Amino acid sequence: MKKYSMEHVMRFVVFSILGIIIFFIPITIGGKSTIPLDHVVSYILKIPYFQEIYGGLLVVIGAVLPFITRTWNKNTTTTIFSVLNILAIPFVYMALMKTGPDFLMNKDVIPFIYSKIVVPVVTIVPIGAAFLALLINYGLMEFVGVFMRPIMRPLWKTPGRSAIDAVASFVGSYSVALLITNRVFKEGKYTAKEAVVIATGFSTVSATFMIIVAKTLNLVDIWNLYFWATVIVTFLVTAVTARIYPISKKADAYYQGVQGNVEKAVIHDKFKVAFEEAMETASQAEGIFIGTYHHLRDGLNLAFKIAPSLMAIGVLGIVIANHTPVFNILAYLLYPFTFVTGFEEPFLVAKALSLGIAEMFLPAVLVTKLSFEVRMLVAITCVSEVLFFSASIPCMMATEIPIKLSDYFIIWFERVALSILISIPVIYAVKLIM
Repeated sequence: MKKYSMEHVMRFVVFSILGIIIFFIPITIGGKSTIPLDHVVSYILKIPYFQEIYGGLLVVIGAVLPFITRTWNKNTTTTIFSVLNILAIPFVYMALMKTGPDFLMNKDVIPFIYSKIVVPVVTIVPIGAAFLALLINYGLMEFVGVFMRPIMRPLWKTPGRSAIDAVASFVGSYSVALLITNRVFKEGKYTAKEAVVIATGFSTVSATFMIIVAKTLNLVDIWNLYFWATVIVTFLVTAVTARIYPISKKADAYYQGVQGNVEKAVIHDKFKVAFEEAMETASQAEGIFIGTYHHLRDGLNLAFKIAPSLMAIGVLGIVIANHTPVFNILAYLLYPFTFVTGFEEPFLVAKALSLGIAEMFLPAVLVTKLSFEVRMLVAITCVSEVLFFSASIPCMMATEIPIKLSDYFIIWFERVALSILISIPVIYAVKLIM
């Protein structure tokens, strides 16, 4: 085994342990049990006028920045969303001034989007980015990746190191997971196809937000069963979508000609190989302060891109859901899948799930009075769908991950349909265990 200095060993061990604690180990402070990163963000959000000033500035600056830098018209999709993002400015004004048309100022529209989505997400993105160096700069991804290769590659067609992405999403948030995916993709450690699988397959809402869904649908009493049922369904659905169009047609190419870092199969001496790969990364990494600065800078740039999209697209999505028949059409497409479940009110369930593409929480609101099976189906599917326009899709669009607008709709439909079908036996299994 090649010898490494004690400094490099300590870099790997200390920073990796810190990263695991900050991103993955829930601790209880003030009666709230969550990961330390979430505690940090919660304290920041309590700073007087932070939400109003920080959130408002990021939305306004983010909306006008593409026009200042002249990047607003680099392609059709960018042009459309840059123009739509201008709507974020009057929307955020209404949020801050608490004034505007009733259909927009309903507590489930502008107030919800701004206070529950925009501000928390654009706060956690740069703060999470600052700590990301601990996870991806000093060897932890390489170390874990060696042991996870026999699992991740056969099941999800992704490298072993992507296991960190998957876990980060469920215990942290999709925004943190997407930061990891985007960074690792740009470093040449994921191909375009692998990055798309990871972004659209693992970057779902956090366990913290899943608790809100469970409370709404009266499933808190079986929280552990609900959580693991959702993890199983989400990962099984991803195993299928990774093998079908449009993801199957994505290029096995690395970011802008970057030399790819391809993982090799390891049969023997896994710990030795894992340690050596981790040491190699730790020995070449930047210092902690420089690494943290670079990640924080990237996180702030991403936050500027995300903020206006979350505000504009989130509000528009909910308005369309509430005031147009668009989602009735989607409901008819999903109806065959909800019908074969044999559960009650299949069309209502289909309509509820169709709302998920606008905002993942909306489906839960429509089925609170229905049977356990329906509530469980909706609770699982609104998480395993992964994609929704109020948050996760704008976050993905702000990254370098190559996903077309049409891809989002197709993958969303595939994930919802598959989630419904795969959830049926899982729900009956949960009932047997209860």
